Amino acid sequence: MIKPLKKAVLPVAGMGTRFLPATKSVPKEMLPVVDRPLIQYAIDEAREAGIEEFCLVSSRGKDSLIDYFDIAFELETTLKARHKTSALKALEPTRVTPGSMTSVRQQEPLGLGHAIWCARSFIGNDPFAILLPDDVVQSKTSCLKQLVDVYNRTGGNVVAVSEVPREKTDQYGILDVGHDDGRLVEVKGLVEKPKPEDAPSNLSIIGRYILTADVLPHLAKLEKGAGGEVQLTDAMAKMIGHVPFHGYRYEGRRFDCGNKIGFLEAQIAFSLAREDLADDVRAFLKSYQGK
Repeated sequence: MIKPLKKAVLPVAGMGTRFLPATKSVPKEMLPVVDRPLIQYAIDEAREAGIEEFCLVSSRGKDSLIDYFDIAFELETTLKARHKTSALKALEPTRVTPGSMTSVRQQEPLGLGHAIWCARSFIGNDPFAILLPDDVVQSKTSCLKQLVDVYNRTGGNVVAVSEVPREKTDQYGILDVGHDDGRLVEVKGLVEKPKPEDAPSNLSIIGRYILTADVLPHLAKLEKGAGGEVQLTDAMAKMIGHVPFHGYRYEGRRFDCGNKIGFLEAQIAFSLAREDLADDVRAFLKSYQGK
């Protein structure tokens, strides 16, 4: 019997050095794409997929991520008194059900695998999703919801995958694939950031995962891999052959908001998808053509 997926872990402990000086005092995950911070996109995507419990793996100085999902009593009282109904409505997605969000600290920057291990008490023996807020996916059906639909058929582990240029495989976790129907692929192996000549394919994992708790005993060993960090990919690879493992070519467009170009492109793409902004954005973009 396949356990329902209700939990999600969001690793948000990074320093965001590529966005300094902005991230000196503002968590990278609070940087907005149009008018919603990156963390809100991740939470909204998880909710659409049926997630009910959230764990933020945070670090020192990032308490504003928890505050963001709290009730801002003074603000809401002022908005109500001034009859700012549209502003109040904009705050609704920032609320979470009481008791549904928790936070744990990752005291040392020891990698994604270590971050997930820090959430072990939250995970328990349940399947869980991982969402990396740096990756924002624009799609009709949320990326995680697409993975959940696959998980409900296959069970086990399911990861979102996309093709990358062969010369850039050393920047990603790469799959060694078995059966491939064009959407769903059997995962035979995983390699973290292989050199292009050593890569078994050009299918990479993006920041959306569904994993079973079987990964935790492997993470508990805290074995260091590429970059001297505890790599989630290494622990996942050890489950292959013991737990069903699939990659899914999701429908949608992914923006890597962990770098400046991806972040800027996301601003444009999400603005053009808004009826209240699209015409004005197209108009001002014309003035930059050829410059």
